[in-house]
Amino acid sequence: MQTVKLASLGFPRIGRQRELKFALEQYWRGEIPKHELQQRAKALRACHWAWQSETGIELLPVGDFAYYDQVLTLSATINAIPERHRDGGQIDLDTLFRVARGRAPTGQATTAAQMKKYFNSNYHYIVPELEKDQGFSLAYEQLFEEVEEAKALGYQVKPVLLGPLSFLYLAKCAGDEFDKLSLLAKLIAVYQQILQRFAEQGVQWVQIDEPILALELPNEWLAAFSSTYDALSQAQVKLMLASYYGGVEHHQSTISALKVAGIHLDLVTCPSQLNRFAAELKPQQVLSLGVINGRNVWAADTDRIAAAIAPVVKDLGQRVWLAPSCSLLHTPVDLDSETELSADLRQQLAFAKQKLTELGQLRQLIQSPQSAEAQAIAEACQARRAAKARAADRVVNQRVNELTSKDYQRENEFSVRQVRQRQQLKLPILPTTTIGSFPQTPAIRGLRSRWRKGQIGEQAYIEQLQAVTHDTISRQLKLGIDVLVHGEAERNDMVEYFGEQLQGVGFTQFGWVQSYGSRCVKPPLIYGDVSRPSPMTVDWARFAQSLTDKPVKGMLTGPVTILHWSFAREDIAPEQIAAQIALAIRDEVVDLQNAGIGIIQIDEPAFREGLPLKQSDWQPYLDWAVASFKLSAAGGRDETQIHTHMCYSEFNETIAAIAAMDADVITIETSRSQMALLNAFEAFAYPNEIGPGVYDIHSPNIPEQADMEALISKAAEKIPLQQLWVNPDCGLKTRTWDEVEPALANMVAAAKALRRTLKH
Repeated sequence: MQTVKLASLGFPRIGRQRELKFALEQYWRGEIPKHELQQRAKALRACHWAWQSETGIELLPVGDFAYYDQVLTLSATINAIPERHRDGGQIDLDTLFRVARGRAPTGQATTAAQMKKYFNSNYHYIVPELEKDQGFSLAYEQLFEEVEEAKALGYQVKPVLLGPLSFLYLAKCAGDEFDKLSLLAKLIAVYQQILQRFAEQGVQWVQIDEPILALELPNEWLAAFSSTYDALSQAQVKLMLASYYGGVEHHQSTISALKVAGIHLDLVTCPSQLNRFAAELKPQQVLSLGVINGRNVWAADTDRIAAAIAPVVKDLGQRVWLAPSCSLLHTPVDLDSETELSADLRQQLAFAKQKLTELGQLRQLIQSPQSAEAQAIAEACQARRAAKARAADRVVNQRVNELTSKDYQRENEFSVRQVRQRQQLKLPILPTTTIGSFPQTPAIRGLRSRWRKGQIGEQAYIEQLQAVTHDTISRQLKLGIDVLVHGEAERNDMVEYFGEQLQGVGFTQFGWVQSYGSRCVKPPLIYGDVSRPSPMTVDWARFAQSLTDKPVKGMLTGPVTILHWSFAREDIAPEQIAAQIALAIRDEVVDLQNAGIGIIQIDEPAFREGLPLKQSDWQPYLDWAVASFKLSAAGGRDETQIHTHMCYSEFNETIAAIAAMDADVITIETSRSQMALLNAFEAFAYPNEIGPGVYDIHSPNIPEQADMEALISKAAEKIPLQQLWVNPDCGLKTRTWDEVEPALANMVAAAKALRRTLKH
């Protein structure tokens, strides 16, 4: 049998020790010059290419690296950067940072671009803004420079490029709405220029990603694929059309007819589509099999995968590529860094480097199934399955099996609860609050690090964090905020903190994954049944509440978010895991209110993220996701006000489900969209209370009072005043006190000014 190729769709860019994160933040603070940032990035790329080459990848991905976001890099490449972000008209690296953050070390501050979740992942992309008369041209050289950089190291490369239709689909209209497809012809022309540049650089293959193919596309968008790829196929390069995050069999006839040299399929989310596409493959066309999960950390059963795909490999031979399901951007970098995991748990895992090694194992199993190496691989798979069974051999939480419909309901409907909560809380109109976290200063992070290393004792650690909490409460009181938070100084991450206190959950030392820009998270590993041995937040909430007569919110992370922002076990249904987590959060709600906490926030920023890409598959997910939240909140008494928070979500198509969650107050991100996201709540006549964010915390810029007054006034035109809260978009963990205090002072002043002028 001829050798099949091994392919990589993309590799994590942050580095094994988050080297890119630290370099970026040093540059933004003015601590290193631009050329040093670029040198560190170059060293990371060289390291990552070397790792991939060593595993047998022949065509190395280029273009998967980005200083902030690959969609933003593409916007710069094709000159689709709004004028407000340019400094003198030229697009350079600082331009990208002004788009993403509203500020760069050089140039004037500006309004940052909108940020959204990339399909159903926890990765955020910077939304392109396109004008009705938008023009495109080559304006930024990073992609082409990296091709030359890899070639100079002796590598053959496969540039990775987001396809033109997916780029348009993800973009937003600047100003009035228009048909984005009206820009397609001009966009195709600049893509042709990009492909021509690649050809001139000696590139043979280009990976062109069209993840929107996993959606149920409108007819006009689907029809546009044929003419688009007719035009792009004229380039002197071979196109590997890649889709991922879901099956594309519903578009099979369209995809199979496209003039591309290869097709990549995500066979992890939809293994059933393989045979259909294989049967329709054109002569000489390559089929890339995405059989290694690019979005989870559990080691693959390569023996079973090999058996499943062997017939297709036998038929197609060297026309088969073996690949991860999608870019490995969503996984940690290297399992070799983990020295504290138990042997049983460690052998169940594979990070980005190890996933590429699994491809080589898979090829060995397919091409030499009787070899000693193949036998050893198969035995390792069997041992891993046995270890997984040992880790999860507890009976699924019996409480889940005993739940009844009453367990999912609050005591009374919202109209009754609202009256009792207003009597209890006595808050003013337009009450002000924050989302939960306050700045995690270097001192706080250093304190936590010393405590974890055993350099300070438990009591000293608690006392110092209590001092931080006291300071946080004092600052909020001085600012005049109505509903306070304790600031979460004790928490490393909103999911990791809870996972560390739950049974059935494990942790890595260096399992970092990029969320956006320099923001990285370290997802927990849900390997067994989940339960809460003891209260998780009560002591800190009780301490904070003892410092003031104003209400202090208890802060919890919801079950759907804990599930989606963890690497969850795959041997039981996700809704079963969510119910286990929900019961743990429910117990925490009861303990908090018994400790005198009258407002409890159960954050669900990942609620929409879990939606299947096909809308026809949404309802089952929405049913169990809503049920999970309601189960977690149902322990709250009528007078206990339950909040939730969602960020970077589209609400139009899920507003009924969000209303069904029945949170007393929902806070959402709306400042970058200038309150446009409130249209869904207005059209639906959302019945409960809502806090549309008026302060973009992802930018270091300090918003003016007048700007926030304008946003609040705009919100009051859409939502009844009695239902409105005033708050930032999200938590303030990543900001500094120098940024936070003046911004919150302006926010409180804006709310007070509008209480006097807006009609009650």
